[in-house]
Amino acid sequence: MKRLFLIRHAKSSWNDPEASDFERKLNKRGKRDAPFMARQLAGRTGAPDILIASPASRARKTAEIMADGVGYARKYIRFEKDVYDAGTQDLLRIVRSLDDECRSAFVVGHNYAITDFAERLTGESLNNIPTSGIVAVDCGVDQWQRLAYGNCHLLFFDFPKNHAELR
Repeated sequence: MKRLFLIRHAKSSWNDPEASDFERKLNKRGKRDAPFMARQLAGRTGAPDILIASPASRARKTAEIMADGVGYARKYIRFEKDVYDAGTQDLLRIVRSLDDECRSAFVVGHNYAITDFAERLTGESLNNIPTSGIVAVDCGVDQWQRLAYGNCHLLFFDFPKNHAELR
C-alpha cells in the first residue's frame, strides 16, 4: 500500500508588486501556519520516503518547513518545475513515476491542481484545500504506476482553521 500526502503551500504575500507569481514569499500567516501544520503532520506520520515540491518560492519554503517538521533532510527535497503549473494529469504522471521502493510521498504544490487531484484520487468532495492544508490518502496499489483516479481513500484532511489556536 502506498501513502500520498498532498500539501498546499502556505499563505503567500501579495505585498510586493514587483515580485512575479513564482517569486512570491510566505506572508506572516504562512510563516505561522506552515510550522504548526508540520508539527501536526509529524504527530501523524514519520518522514516520507520522498518529498516533491514546486520550486516556486512559497512552495519551496513550505516544503522545507514540512521537511524540518517530520525529520526529512532538506537536501533530498526534489523540486520539480512541472509541479508549479501542474494540472491533475501532470500530478498523476509525476506520482506514477515514483520508484516503488518509496512507500510514502509528500507533494507540495498549488491550487487548483492539488484540490482537484485529491478529489479525483479519493472521489471525495473537498471543495478547497486551504493554504497549509494537508490531504493524506491511502492508495490501493503496490506500484505507483498503477495509481488511478478513484483507487485511493481519504485518511485525513487537515488545515489551519481546524485548530482553535490558529483562529
